[in-house]
Amino acid sequence: MDKRLVVSGGGIGGLAAALACARNGWQVELLEQSPIFGEVGAGIQLGPNVVKKLRGWGLEQALRRVAAYPAQLEVRNALTAERLGVLPLGKMAENRYGAPYVTIARTDMHSLLLEAVQAQGGTRLHLDSRVIDISQHEAGVRVETVQDQVFEAPLLVGADGLWSRTRKQVVDDGPPRVTGHLAFRAMLPQSDLPASMRSQVVTAWMGPDFHAVHYPVRAGAWLNMVCIVHGKVAGDPQSWDHSANAHELRSRMALARGGLRDLIYAIDHWRLWPLSDRPPMSSAAQHAKGRIVLVGDAAHPMRPYLAQGAGMAIEDASALAQCLDDDARPIPESLARFASMRWQRNARVQARAIRNGEIYHFKGIQQVGRDIALKLLGQRLMDVPWLYNGP
Repeated sequence: MDKRLVVSGGGIGGLAAALACARNGWQVELLEQSPIFGEVGAGIQLGPNVVKKLRGWGLEQALRRVAAYPAQLEVRNALTAERLGVLPLGKMAENRYGAPYVTIARTDMHSLLLEAVQAQGGTRLHLDSRVIDISQHEAGVRVETVQDQVFEAPLLVGADGLWSRTRKQVVDDGPPRVTGHLAFRAMLPQSDLPASMRSQVVTAWMGPDFHAVHYPVRAGAWLNMVCIVHGKVAGDPQSWDHSANAHELRSRMALARGGLRDLIYAIDHWRLWPLSDRPPMSSAAQHAKGRIVLVGDAAHPMRPYLAQGAGMAIEDASALAQCLDDDARPIPESLARFASMRWQRNARVQARAIRNGEIYHFKGIQQVGRDIALKLLGQRLMDVPWLYNGP
């Protein structure tokens, strides 16, 4: 069997796919359109389902050097600062799901995977290699880049994110949809904050038409924070990542009280992204076609309200390597098997994330009902066994 493949995209999903497949003997050509490797964004959360995959790739010690391991998740009412519910993490997650719950800076996660890919071998990295043309034939896939490079291999993995060019080869369903939500993100050393504002737990604040989440990263030394509000921005959402005016965020979240208000006023530098996604997957055909397969946001971009975007990309990578491990099975059949394994789980996560966003932003009588339910059944409502147990 010709064990060569091309990966389009050098983000978390692309590096994870390259690593997982290289570990199984594949020779990988990874194409990244940027002139340098890196990740935008601030922090990400990794549930036990994801940490188990990273452990299986031998990355646990590297993860422990840069990640934080919060002891619990707290949910609070943003208008009153009242704590509504607590989900123990730490030892509870390890005992129940076989791995801990981890929070990590996105750049640290990306660097960890990049170092693992380089140490593993079997992958050639090509920077400044934006894909401009893809053609599929019976025996393989031909990929051309803006630098007039041509790559041919039996298999192409599209890991090129929300605005994927590879996606059109699998399902041509137009651009992503704009959600009408804006994300203000910040990450800063905890030492820059008063002691009362520092935190080693995940805290979610729920308010009418807004919510915020903050948690430790970088072994607990830094705090990552994201505030989600309703709104739109002018211009092309594909090109948006701007420095945000702190006054604008404070105005949009003027109803916030307690520790949330204190944090918003203590942080002066924010980045702003409009959030886009796609409807939940509806069939395996949206994951693969012939010799082309999509992973991560290229296949199933999702809202961040279940904190599983990076996690599902890593799960995809693990499943893809597993499905390609049978040398006797033709590649199109292996990719069809992968798509059949993954699409329903990814669709479920996408749908749950959308629903969580609605619940987080409840107002009026719905907000009252949500808060009562969390007070009575907090841990039971906040835990997600079907997700954290993994596939």
